[in-house]
Amino acid sequence: MDAQHRAQRSGPIWWITSIASWLLLLVLSALIIATIVVPYLARAQRYTVLTGSMSPTYKPGSLIVVKEADANDLAIGTPITFQLESGKPTVVTHRIVAISENTRGERVFTTQGDANSIPDEKPVIPEQIRGKVWYSFPYLGYVHSWLTGEQRKIILSIVVTALAAYAVYMFVSGTREGRRDRRNRAANVDDVQMSDDIQLSETATASHNESAGHVTTL
Repeated sequence: MDAQHRAQRSGPIWWITSIASWLLLLVLSALIIATIVVPYLARAQRYTVLTGSMSPTYKPGSLIVVKEADANDLAIGTPITFQLESGKPTVVTHRIVAISENTRGERVFTTQGDANSIPDEKPVIPEQIRGKVWYSFPYLGYVHSWLTGEQRKIILSIVVTALAAYAVYMFVSGTREGRRDRRNRAANVDDVQMSDDIQLSETATASHNESAGHVTTL
């Protein structure tokens, strides 16, 4: 049974399953960290791209993480997320194509979507800017839009708990198998030692009997 068990745990199917399981665990953990933990710690905002104005850079359904930025540090070529109207919740993400100053001496930004042929009609003032795009993930925006705040918390708790439980299971299972293998190797060593002792004993007995059969009588 032990030999069969070891063969099952060392075969190609077992290795493929183990590698795939760990890769899935690592990918899911990385996604959770990148889409939830890092934005939370950095106080960044997450948005879902709804239109194709920034294709192919940010296709519809992409999740973009937007980090606060000083308007004085923004440069031409930087993709920014800004309010269409100052103080209104609707936002859009376009790229800065020109920087100038208005009559009040403040910087204003001309933006344009990567897929658009002309710049946006209205310039963007610093008060409208929510931040610059930090990084993005394709298609994850659909999940972000589908989940409400409460649903997101519940599902995140379930996923994190499941991943932690699976990681603990894999670790405990590996540790248990390691101990079992060490015990089996120790038992095999004892069996070999006992077999050697038996062979030595049989050899000694045979030698003694042979000597007794050749006693010389004076």
